[in-house]
Amino acid sequence: MLEKEFKYFRDHQDELVRGNEDKFVVIKDGEVLGFYDTEIEALQETQKNHELGTFLIQPCVSGNDSYTQTYHSRVAF
Repeated sequence: MLEKEFKYFRDHQDELVRGNEDKFVVIKDGEVLGFYDTEIEALQETQKNHELGTFLIQPCVSGNDSYTQTYHSRVAF
């Protein structure tokens, strides 16, 4: 549903993170709507003018740690 917004983040991640480390960026329709100190602030401010589910809130951190999870298991295949 927010594939375009996530792709925009990944394509521009380095420039978005530069100067905004540890903030939260809001992206909608390939456009940055703003940077916020907390995820709650990003949500509260953005939903005033945009419908929930139409924008992406993404942490501004380098690498893929903000959108990748690794699970470890003792199960061998």
